[in-house]
Amino acid sequence: MIPIVSIIMPCLNGERHIQATIDSVLVQTFNDFELIVVDNGSTDRTSEILGSVNDPRLRVLTLPERGVSRARNLGLREARGAFIAFLDSDDTWSAEFLEKMHMALASDSKVVLAYCGWQNLGLPGLRGEPFVPPDYENPGKTAALLEGCRWPIHACLTRHAAIVQAGGFNTQLTIAEDYLLWMEVSAIGSIIRVPEVLAQYRHHNGLQATHNLALAALDTFRAKEMFLRRHPQIVRQLGPGKIESLTWDKLIQQGNALHWQGDLKNVRPIFRKTLLTGHGSLSAKLRMLPSLLPLSVHRAILAAKKRFNF
Repeated sequence: MIPIVSIIMPCLNGERHIQATIDSVLVQTFNDFELIVVDNGSTDRTSEILGSVNDPRLRVLTLPERGVSRARNLGLREARGAFIAFLDSDDTWSAEFLEKMHMALASDSKVVLAYCGWQNLGLPGLRGEPFVPPDYENPGKTAALLEGCRWPIHACLTRHAAIVQAGGFNTQLTIAEDYLLWMEVSAIGSIIRVPEVLAQYRHHNGLQATHNLALAALDTFRAKEMFLRRHPQIVRQLGPGKIESLTWDKLIQQGNALHWQGDLKNVRPIFRKTLLTGHGSLSAKLRMLPSLLPLSVHRAILAAKKRFNF
């Protein structure tokens, strides 16, 4: 029997959380799925845990450590379902995730992607509160998506054919590969919101790519550039001013936030890229200029600015 949904889970040394993640899949109220785990070179107990799962819907593929995008693309090539969901090995779903997401997505053939709310587990204050994103399917959809990634990778369900048409995951990107894919898929057809919190994103002390704030900002910017190169009609539609605001201005804003936090390690690559390409106002360029100097000099300039409040 060909499953309706294929779930793709890349994994690298996931022994701490993968059992709970798999359990959240196996208790789904919608059970016509296959779970494809791509072991990306684990050296811990991951393979032992996977081998202990007694469920024919689980398929385990192995791939030498080559990155999460290649792992997901391998899973896509092996996937048989008409709908695709992605779940990282340290995140979870509510039991009704697949049922409600499939119901929304299957309700209209023009809809290519359904997304839902999520909760960040392990973060304090408001950042750890449940969050339901707004409805982005409106005339401002493209501009809203160009602002930044609007949902985590495990908070959506997508038509397999749309992912194939979009080209899968771009392996040139380290962090924003899913963001680029969602923009490409959303340009193909309509998207639909399921206004419930059905996914959980676990923050922990392990390695998470988004800890590299400079890479996250620059890869997100690169994803926007790649998308806009493929869709010149969107550039014409939005106009140069709006495009500048959504790309370079947004990058400068991210750099400024890091700058005032004193995070020079992450701000310098962002400022150098922006400055050397001639973007930003005169005041922004003056703020970015020290990024071309040695780090010790840059740090001294920032300390002087804070001391004398200028």
